[in-house]
Amino acid sequence: MADHASASHTNGADSESTTSADELKLELKKSNQPYLHTANTVISPLDAANFPVGVVRSTADLTEYISPQPTGYIAEPDGFKLVTFTPDDPENPKNWSKLYKWYCTMTVALLCFAVAFGSAVVTGDLEGVAKHFHVSLEVSILTVTLFVVGFGVGPMVFAPASELWGRQIVYISTLGIAVVFIIPCAVAKNIGTLLVCRLIDGIAFSAPMTVVGGTLADLWNNEERGTAMAAFSAAPFIGPCIGPIVGGFIGDNVDWRWIYYVMLIFTGAVYILVCFTIPETYAPEILKRRAKKLRKQTGDNSYVTDLERSPRPIGEMIAVNLYRPLILLFGELIVFLISIYMSVIYGLLYMFFFAYPVVFQEGKNFKLGPVGLMFIPIAVGVLVSAMIAPLVNRHYLKMVKKYNGHPPAEVRLIPMMFACWLIPIGLFIFAWTSYPRLIWVGPCLAGFPCGLGFCLLYNSANNYLVDSYQHHAASALAAKTFLRSLWGAAVPLFTIQMYHRLGNEWAGSLLAFIALACCSIPYLFYIYGSRIRARSKYAYSPDDEIAEKMAHGAGKEKHSV
Repeated sequence: MADHASASHTNGADSESTTSADELKLELKKSNQPYLHTANTVISPLDAANFPVGVVRSTADLTEYISPQPTGYIAEPDGFKLVTFTPDDPENPKNWSKLYKWYCTMTVALLCFAVAFGSAVVTGDLEGVAKHFHVSLEVSILTVTLFVVGFGVGPMVFAPASELWGRQIVYISTLGIAVVFIIPCAVAKNIGTLLVCRLIDGIAFSAPMTVVGGTLADLWNNEERGTAMAAFSAAPFIGPCIGPIVGGFIGDNVDWRWIYYVMLIFTGAVYILVCFTIPETYAPEILKRRAKKLRKQTGDNSYVTDLERSPRPIGEMIAVNLYRPLILLFGELIVFLISIYMSVIYGLLYMFFFAYPVVFQEGKNFKLGPVGLMFIPIAVGVLVSAMIAPLVNRHYLKMVKKYNGHPPAEVRLIPMMFACWLIPIGLFIFAWTSYPRLIWVGPCLAGFPCGLGFCLLYNSANNYLVDSYQHHAASALAAKTFLRSLWGAAVPLFTIQMYHRLGNEWAGSLLAFIALACCSIPYLFYIYGSRIRARSKYAYSPDDEIAEKMAHGAGKEKHSV
């Protein structure tokens, strides 16, 4: 279990109760990081991701989730017994074998790959859809746009749902809906049916992309999580690279409907795998089920969890999960600029789906299948970034030691400061080697630095937001996802026209200059980030208030029975 600062439930209470507020203030200043604090508990930011902070009252005492007890519960002064894990509890996902945790990790990563694959595979034969339904190419492109819009809408609902009812029910219900609605896409009699079902699929498929990060947090301790996150983060970028390859060859050889049949078979198989082999991993939900079982077995209704005892009112949940992401997006400079940057990166990936056919199909007379093969260097770049991730994580652990266990959030920006240059380099190469008279190798290989940069930037940005807004991390990430998805949905609608109007070279250069301008963002926050966070009520908790709570709360120990 990760280190945490809390009002202890162990025999060390006497020594902690003598800690002065001034000493605690000093420790907080040294850490340079905000802590999530409740009525009696101050929780490490790294632990906060595992707690139902969005669906319980701010006065809830979340100690039960970080303090395993030999008896399996903590006796409260009001007579309730907060159910906990026991030491080395086999039902605690963090105590599962590494082999099984890696199986769960790779299965949910495969699920993310399947979702990302589904967003891009349809680009393999958009012209077939347009011809079949007698609509313009722009209308057929809406099958991509509406799917990505769903990606932005879904997390606002599914993130709190996974905190209320656990990960498993969200996976099973949303994926079931998503798989079912692929069928009407495949057999659609009109374009309206296809577009509506793609929107529904986008919303439903956004759930795994939202919940998977939480699943990995459930499984892995903080010091182990870096490599697992690398495996997960590569999947959403490899999926869109493989999609056009498969879709292109299907479009060259059979009817466009087979794209949806293949997607149905693949995602259906992954759905069965998730349903029958991935158990519940969310600790609050596991403990809630245990409390219910104890009440039934013993007849003692005092066995409860914070999810049951201190639920947040619906109005507050809406404010936290719907309004707060927007407040952070437009009121916090860090969230706004990082979201803008990630939107640019995400938009570039979806621009490639439509820029590649212009460069390779129109300019070099490639068929759809070979055009898809041009995405392989991007996928290779993503895989290389996943291989580099353990080295990045090792460097971060060195920085953790350097800062006595509490490095400033800006340390997360170091990989970003190197990776940001890869994107404009790749885009400039792509732009100025895309002349029809030149060999295809230049624009093809330009995808490698882009793929490498995509994944490194994505990981660094997510880590920086989480470390900067620990107890509002879900809202910060939701804000980023919302803006990113809206931009990712918009770019397919004008990419082809932009390339036709500006020409391959200057259209690509425009994108490169935008990416080059964004390179200033990680440097800006590396220099000024700590001062910006110090002025933010969301990214910074006042030392005095927390220290006083800790000092007074330390002497008010609850008794373990």
